[in-house]
Amino acid sequence: MKKFFSGIFLTLILMLSSFPVHAANIQIKIDDVVIASDVNPEINNNRIMVPLRVISENLAAKVNWSNSEVTLTKNDMKVRLKLNSNTAVKNGKTELLDAKPYIKNNRIFVPMRFLAETFGCNVNYKNSTVTVDTKPLVIDNVKINAIQEEVHMTMGGVVRQIKGNVYNKEIYDVFIKNRGSKVEAPANYSWHYDIDTPGAYYKNGQYDFLNQEGNSVKRFDIYSLIKSFPAETLAGYQEVLIYDATENQWYVFTDHAFQSINQLIDTANKNGFLKIISNTAV
Repeated sequence: MKKFFSGIFLTLILMLSSFPVHAANIQIKIDDVVIASDVNPEINNNRIMVPLRVISENLAAKVNWSNSEVTLTKNDMKVRLKLNSNTAVKNGKTELLDAKPYIKNNRIFVPMRFLAETFGCNVNYKNSTVTVDTKPLVIDNVKINAIQEEVHMTMGGVVRQIKGNVYNKEIYDVFIKNRGSKVEAPANYSWHYDIDTPGAYYKNGQYDFLNQEGNSVKRFDIYSLIKSFPAETLAGYQEVLIYDATENQWYVFTDHAFQSINQLIDTANKNGFLKIISNTAV
């Protein structure tokens, strides 16, 4: 009889250990920032499973979900995962997963380590914290610690810093990949909104890439054409320009690229990577 109950007890333990365990106390840190999520990680078969979208978003990977298959893309990396399957296809090569992705509460859960290491990150688990360290942006052999954005308004302005390696690199890439042909400096440009001068440019923002000591390594300024005149008066003017202060050179830019930078900053703010340094706006 004792052997019988012992067998039942052991079976129950094995069954319970196979179910996901809610891990409300587990924190996820990416570059020392605690990531907020509406769904908590879980421990499943001794593997940490995390909600896919919130993690991939902070690793700058795009997620597409269709017919029980997830596709992750970032630069030249493409990964396909299937729910309840222990295999993944990474750039055409099949790899074995140590835990199967699954869906719960309308969220897709995937193995944390596989996700981080796929996109070139180091991941560790200690003291109920999953730490993901990403590669820093390097400009001219200098590691970038943060981006400082400065915006002026009619009365006052705002200075903010984004501290997240992935966001720093993504924003830098938008500047580099979307700058067009070189152009001469506009005749009129400033922080002030000049509605009386045709062809005047307004400075939307200043973006400094800072090193560990807080010094600017690279700076871009974004300018938009003030459209307070008839279209024919503004013919021949570019809508958006960027000024590379490091090179003292102006380039054609696009409004789409400008909006991409704003979206990245908004996402960084939502996920805790943005800090307000000063705010004197009225």
